[in-house]
Parts: sequence; C-alpha cells; structure tokens
Amino acid sequence: MREMKNSGVEWLGKIPNHWRIRRIKNLFELRNEKNYEALEDVNLISLYTDKGVVQHSDLTETTGNKAVTADGYKIVKEDDIVVNIILCWMGAVGRSAYNGVTSPAYDVYKPLHDTNSKYYHYLFRTSQFNGECYRYGRGIMLMRWRTYSSEFRAISVPLPPEDEQERIVNFLDKKIDDVDRLIGNVQKQIEKLKAYKQSLITQVVTKGLVPNVPMKDSGVEWIGEIAETHTVYRLKYLLRTPMQYGANESGDKFKENAVRYIRITDITADGNLKDDESNQYLPLSVAAGYILKDKDVLFARSGGTVGKSFLYHEYYGASAFAGYLIKAECDEESLLPEYLIYYTQSSLYELWKSMIFIQATIQNIGANKYSNMEIPIPSIESQTAIVEYLADTCSKIDRLIAIKQSKIEKLEQYKRALIYEYVTGKKEHSC
Repeated sequence: MREMKNSGVEWLGKIPNHWRIRRIKNLFELRNEKNYEALEDVNLISLYTDKGVVQHSDLTETTGNKAVTADGYKIVKEDDIVVNIILCWMGAVGRSAYNGVTSPAYDVYKPLHDTNSKYYHYLFRTSQFNGECYRYGRGIMLMRWRTYSSEFRAISVPLPPEDEQERIVNFLDKKIDDVDRLIGNVQKQIEKLKAYKQSLITQVVTKGLVPNVPMKDSGVEWIGEIAETHTVYRLKYLLRTPMQYGANESGDKFKENAVRYIRITDITADGNLKDDESNQYLPLSVAAGYILKDKDVLFARSGGTVGKSFLYHEYYGASAFAGYLIKAECDEESLLPEYLIYYTQSSLYELWKSMIFIQATIQNIGANKYSNMEIPIPSIESQTAIVEYLADTCSKIDRLIAIKQSKIEKLEQYKRALIYEYVTGKKEHSC
C-alpha cells in the first residue's frame, strides 16, 4: 500500500505522497473566445447536472428557452471544462467531448500542459468538490448562489503525475461503464413494470374485471371500444361543483392560524405529497375559500407537470391549494375519486393530454378542458371492485419498482464512492 500524506485540504483528506496540490487557476485557463457564426452553422452545447456536457443534436427533448441566435456565445473546444456558475455546486460542471458553442452565462476552461480533462471531469463532478463550489460561492439565496471564475479558480485540487491521471481515467471509464450498464438494465426493468401497470389500468378502466365481457364502440375515437356496461361521460357531469382554480397567493413559513399550502412542486411523481422544510403555508383568513376536503382531486394545469393528478386525504392535515392547480370534487354516487385517479394513470388519459397539447400553442390544460374530458364509467359497484383490485395489484407492482429503484440508488452510491476514492488516490487502480 502506498504512503499517504495529509493534503491540507479538508474535502480531500489524505492523498498519495507523490501527488501535489494546485489551485484550479494553475491547471486551467479561461477561454473567452466569442462566436460570431450563424446559429445554423454551429454545434450548440448545453450543460446539465445529471448528463454533463451534451450536444443539442443528441437530446431527444429540450427544456427551457431555445436559442434564437448564437452570436456572442462562448466557443468550446474538445477537452474544455464547462462550468455553470449558478449550478456548479449541484454538479453542473463537466468536460466537453465536442467542439461547439455554449451559453455566454457559462465559464469555459481550457486545460494546460499537464492537465487531463477527463480526470478533472471525474473530480469536478464528485459531491465533495461540489461542496467546495458552494463554500467558495456567494449569493443572497440558493436560487442566486454563484461560484464566479475568480472563486472557482481558487479552489485547491490534487495533481497526480500526468501518466497516473491517464491510468485513473482509463480505469474509471471501464468501471463506470460497467456500472452504468447495470443501472441501464435495471432501469429497463422498471420501465417494463411501469408499462405493464399502465396497460393493466387501461384494460380495467375500459373493460372492467369480467373476462370476455361484450364490448361496444364508445363513440369517442381516441377511447375506442369499451365494455357494454360502461358509459362515456364528460367529467363535469360527475362532479358536485364546477372545477375550481386555486389561490393566487404567495405562501410563507408556518405561523399560528395557518394551513398547508399545496403547490404543484409539492406533489411527487408517484402522486404523494412532499413533507419537508420547503412546505409553505397560508393564513386561514386568506385560505378560507380554497380549503380541501377529504378525497378532493387536484390537477396540474401548466408547466412541466401539466396533467399530473393528486388525491388529497384529510390525514395530510388542513390544506389549501395554489393557483396552478385545479380542484375536482367528485359526486361519489357516480364517480369515485380513487377511480378518477386510476383513470389518470391510464394510456387513455395520456392520449387525451396529447390531443390537448396538439391543439394548444403551450402546454396548458384549463378547467374547461378538464371539465369536458370524456371518461368511460361503469357502475359505482364496479368502480368499487376495480379500485380494490387495482389498489392490491398496483401496490405489488409498485413494491417491485421500489426494490429495483433502491438497487439503482445503491449502484449510484457505489459509483460516486468509487470515483471519489480513485480520483483522490485513496484507492489505487490495478490496471
């Protein structure tokens, strides 16, 4: 086992005796070359906390504002390090494998003579280094926390010999590729389970639980055939009251005589409610007209989560809902709220949303569109049986998904630990 020494840098701890410590400014130089070519003639490059540096042409979908011009964008060369000064403390830093241009809001660094960009790509994306970016950064709140180039370049990092940097990169490339392949396989299994769950829900809400039930044309092209026992209704005819928009108010921290203020961002992808330090509250006097009742259904009306649904339960505690949500109060003599929630997990609901989006210039579903959504409905007795069946069956599928998701999390933890241990020299590669 090789001899180690104290690096003198808290986030690094001990490093091999023959490694040196240098500031980033001694290893990388700011590249401030500007682009003046037309947008269609350049390779647009973006930076993500999860993906690292990517080409726009490789993205299957894009988020945020699309560039209308690349004039003044920063030139990026292969092997450069790109840094998002706002999000580098969350991992938005990485090596570019491409030549192209990137946002003028990013910093671009070119490596100096004995600097292996791939090695520093691994180092810069460790959570320990990201913590240093936060420590060196400044701002009045997390949303405006910035690590400017002067601070970023002042961070101390290890400098192994050049040949050792290359050996570490070669070792990690192979090991990380193996781990990512395992993660990809497990993710495919999760996607298959999710697809099976959606297919099962779709079958049950259109055909019911009776095998070989006689079918009929629903009269709605995108719904297709349904069981003879089902009838298609517009949602508004199955509600106690017209759908209601939430409060257009700003929430605050908890105070006396305040209730929980539920926003779109509080609802998780699996339909549960987050409960953490980010909770917001409204004074009861302001929230009075927006207090939720047990089993009210909320729909997201805009943004990246448009169409997401949520079933409120009184055990969440007294709550009001925000303006980007729309409330539906089911008439439980004709529509069970749980049945409606399951319907929103079917492929029919996805088809309906797609049709709405095709007709609109922006992804937005208002109360009028939700109210006129067509749903195949069986009797209340059948709905009750369907809800019980799906609750039992879907919970089993969800448990399998959770087990596989836990496996992915453990593999991700292993990957992060592996990278940190090798880029800081605590473990020595055998290749």
